Amino acid sequence: MFQLSSLFDLTGKTALVTGGNSGIGEAMARGLGLAGADVVLVARRPEVLKEAAARLQNEGIGTHWIAADLAEAEAAEIVAAALAKAALKVDILVNAAGLNLREPFGQVTAAHFDLHMAVHLRAPFLLAQKLAPAMAARHWGRIINLASLQSYRAFANSAPYGAAKGGVAQLTRALAQEWSPHGVTCNAIGPGFFPTPLTAAVFADTRRAAQNAQQTAIGRNGILSDLYGATVFLASDASAYVTGQILMVDGGFTAK
Repeated sequence: MFQLSSLFDLTGKTALVTGGNSGIGEAMARGLGLAGADVVLVARRPEVLKEAAARLQNEGIGTHWIAADLAEAEAAEIVAAALAKAALKVDILVNAAGLNLREPFGQVTAAHFDLHMAVHLRAPFLLAQKLAPAMAARHWGRIINLASLQSYRAFANSAPYGAAKGGVAQLTRALAQEWSPHGVTCNAIGPGFFPTPLTAAVFADTRRAAQNAQQTAIGRNGILSDLYGATVFLASDASAYVTGQILMVDGGFTAK
């Protein structure tokens, strides 16, 4: 008898998660691992990667890690070489690495603008370019990008971040158009406000955090486990006919 739960089972799959050493990336990696996938964490700092890998391994999740600076153009090549050396094939690519320097518009330098574009747009593009062909050869793959509230609206002191996240929305559609005929879907998750190192300054301001919670339809800010279901859905057979979409996991922030 067909079991509906099998649509969400990721046993035997391997997911590469950039930014998987903390925050939303680690939460997405945990969700995928709890659904049966092995995970490969990619980030810049080996010591932090080791700590994150240990946390996931302690929960019974098969975990590997690769140190690579995603702001560098050669990062995709470094990641691909490390995967080949470890004989790891990637079925699911999660582009969750990010940063937000939160600078006033007039103080943003060209270097800082380019840094946002490199991490949020160039790295996902090059990783997909490197990894999607092998997924297509197997006629199955999933790419999940990380969009944002700022894919749709502006926030103060975040112009480069918002511009990059607007680009993520279009990159998601472009990847879907390119690879979906070959069994590789591409979608994005757009988180609302979650407590992470990236949003520490927001949550440190209790008044601002409360205002953000009030802006949602649900009436609270997110907790990281809220991301598990959406991540597993977009990474599994359950979403086989869903591609080029942005799923907002924001408590209804964008609905009000």
